[in-house]
Parts: sequence; structure tokens; C-alpha cells
Amino acid sequence: MTTKLLQFVNQKKEMPKKRSGLNRLKDFNEIYNNFNKVEAKKQASRCSQCGIPFCQVHCPLQNNIPDWLKLASEDRLKEAYEVSQSTNNFPEICGSICPQDRLCEGNCVIEKGFESVTIGRVEKHITDTAWEKGWVQPVKPNKEINKSIGIIGSGPAGLSAAEQLRKKGYKVEVYDRYDRPGGLLIYGIPNFKLEKYAVERRTKILKKGGVIFHNNFEVGKTKSFNYLKEKHDAILIATGVYKARELDISKLNLDQIIPALNFLIASNKKGLGDKVPEFDNGKLNAKDKNVVVIGGGDTAMDCVRTAVRQNAKSVTCLYRRNKENMPGSMREVSHAEEEGIKFSWLSVPISFKSINNHINIKVAKVVLDKTDSSGREMPKTMLNNTHLLKADLVIKALGFNPENLPKLFNYKNLKVTNWGTIKVDHKTMMTSDKGVFAAGDIVRGASLVVWAIKDGRDAADSIHKYLLNKNKINLEKKVSVF
Repeated sequence: MTTKLLQFVNQKKEMPKKRSGLNRLKDFNEIYNNFNKVEAKKQASRCSQCGIPFCQVHCPLQNNIPDWLKLASEDRLKEAYEVSQSTNNFPEICGSICPQDRLCEGNCVIEKGFESVTIGRVEKHITDTAWEKGWVQPVKPNKEINKSIGIIGSGPAGLSAAEQLRKKGYKVEVYDRYDRPGGLLIYGIPNFKLEKYAVERRTKILKKGGVIFHNNFEVGKTKSFNYLKEKHDAILIATGVYKARELDISKLNLDQIIPALNFLIASNKKGLGDKVPEFDNGKLNAKDKNVVVIGGGDTAMDCVRTAVRQNAKSVTCLYRRNKENMPGSMREVSHAEEEGIKFSWLSVPISFKSINNHINIKVAKVVLDKTDSSGREMPKTMLNNTHLLKADLVIKALGFNPENLPKLFNYKNLKVTNWGTIKVDHKTMMTSDKGVFAAGDIVRGASLVVWAIKDGRDAADSIHKYLLNKNKINLEKKVSVF
């Protein structure tokens, strides 16, 4: 029996059941259960099938959301998966970690008065079902093309580009400095948001489809950038950005003050069963410590929620603006509050002092002043209104800057912007060096996984067009000889 649509008038919005705050602190598993078949159909049936689908408009990938919601409501999940994966290489990953409250769900036309459709979790249900039923298959190109692409970085941009190029028949080799493919997805995002099996099964199926991975490979050290250029017909740089932004405070070289990514990588590696000396010796471990996390984005939420699961004595988040102005997902903030995290709004650290292996943080209150170009009120530090906060571990979660890739790769031909990102022609995504492209955070700056996937797909299209045109020119030259 076909489920009727437009059920938002009598069917309430529901998320999958969520484990209680205290219960989920016992492990790093995802906090939501999965929808079952009946629940997913009910929630998908709430879609209004509106004339202008703002959910799709505000999705970076322009996913055909109303179409696969309709198919899911009719229990046509295989077709729903085919529609979903046609625009998104990793729909189940986006279903778990995308800030839907800011993107598709936040722009749902029925949101006013009826609450939005539960898009993300239906998306995850569709693709999880596809994996269970064996509908997700390795890439099988219609024909093989005797051209090879080298991709530097195996995060979401690199992986999505690799799959798109492999579909066209190119030989694809991915180089990554870490010991596992996945980049940010495997090492930067905690399990309670994205369980690692979801990433590992994606990289395994890419391998089965013919994508070759070279791990523990540092360009400029393992092999030169020129080596890769000579080996491949085109190069894609998709390294992401990992260099921690710093506080404008002197004397930050204290052992108890650490970058967010160091902390998250150590935790994820431990969860994957690796030996992590800096975790085991306590340096990158929050157990029995009073932890202060500085920042208000999604990375800060990952850190506070990881610290509390490591049995920290207390966890406080310092943020210089108020809750309404946080850059991260409000859903993530809500999860953190449920888990007992303390938030100190309108607060900024102005000095640190180490005393007997503890840190005294001098914290100043902040007032919000005039709005900036983004429309947010600018913080103004009140140096005459301060207090002390004691901590055993301070985690800097202030965002990320790009590393100096021309220096890192020992390749001066790469041009960078004033912000240190790789300079590209934004129509073609080609760098200043012919045949070398760049995509993802290394071009746009630290951003969302869904944007990295889009950039990787776009870069794959540009590389394909470049190689077709290059081959056409070479053929014309050969013909002109006769």
C-alpha cells in the first residue's frame, strides 16, 4: 500500500530514539538509534513535495531530496538510494554529520509551524539499507582510459573525486600521510557522530573498484611533488587544512595546552585499536582532569563531548560570543548540554599561568558590539571584568589554517592566496601550475564535509574536461603532420 504524502499536518516530526545523556557517556557509539522501516516511511511521508524545494536549493550537493523522500515513503528504497547516490558519493555519512539544522532541514518550507522533515536520518536509513541489501557495488567503468590521476589527500574531497574519476575509467591513485584512508572522516570526527565502519567500508569498496591507496606517504618526503607530476597525467591536491589557529596570547607553549586535532586524532586512534603513547601517558587524555575547551564551532563540540566520555572531572567550554551566535550546529550544542558540559558564554581567555602542573586561566567577560560583515555582533573584551578559571588541560578549538604547501611539498610553483589556501581558477579548479588542480578545504578554507564532497566532484569534472581537451589538441597536432 502506498503511503500518502503531505502528512506533516497530522504526523509529528520525530528523530530516531536517542540514548539518554548519562547512558551514552559510557561509550563512543552513535547517540541515535537508526530508523526502522516503518519510522522512516512515516517521516519521509511528511514531505510537502513543494514547487520550489528549498531543502535542495540549500544543499551544497543539490541533492534531489523531495524525490528520494517520496520514494522512501513508498518503500521503494533501492530507487531512493539510486537517486540519492547520483549526487552524493557518501549519503550515509552526510546523513550522520551534516548540520541539517543549518542546511536542508533548516530551510524546509513546512518548518514554520509544523517542524521540518527529518531529512538527514531518512537519508542515512536509505543508504544503510542499501549496504545491508548489497545494492552498493564497486565502480565498474564502461571503458578503461589509459590516463592516470594522482590525488593527494584521502579526505572527503579526495575520495569523492577518486570515485568520480574512476567511474569515467581513469586510473586513480590516492596518496595520504596517515596510515588509513579517510582523512578528517576517520581521524577528526568522533565515533559518536560517525562510526568508523561507515568510512572503512567506503574506502574498501573504492579499492575493490580499482582505486589504489598509498598510505604513510608524505609528498616532499616520501617522494617529491615532481615525481607525482611525472607519474600522472593530472594531479589533484585535496589535503584539507589542519594547522591549528592560535590565540593571540604569549606563553602558550605549555604542555597542558594542546590543539584540538591532536586531541581528537589520539582519541580516534585509540578507538581504532592503535597504540597511542601520548594518550596512554595522559598528555592527550582527559581522564580525571578539569578540561577547558576554547571555541564555539563543531570542532569545539567534538572536543567537549570526547573529553566527557574520557571521564574528565569537569568540562567547560569558553566562547567569546553568546549561544545564538555560535558558528557550530545548535543540535550539537544541545547534545553537549545534555551530556553535562558547562558553557561559559561571552568569555575569552587573556592569560595563562602554569602552577604545579595546573593552569590558571585569566578570563575576561565580553560584550557584543557592532555587527561585522557576516551580520554577527562583534565581541568587545572587558579587561576590567575578569575572573580565574583553573584547569588541568586546555584544548584550543579555534579553527584551522592551511599549512604552507609550497614549502611542505618543496614545490614553489604552487601559488597561494593571502590566507594561505591554494590559489585556483574557480571555473576550472586548476592551480597556477598546468595540470595541477585543488579542491576542498585547501581551497575554500575550513568548511563542511558536504562542501568538500561537492568540490571533489567538481574537480573530477574539470580534470576530465582538461584531459579530453589536451588529448584533442595532441590528436590535432598528429593529424597536422600528414
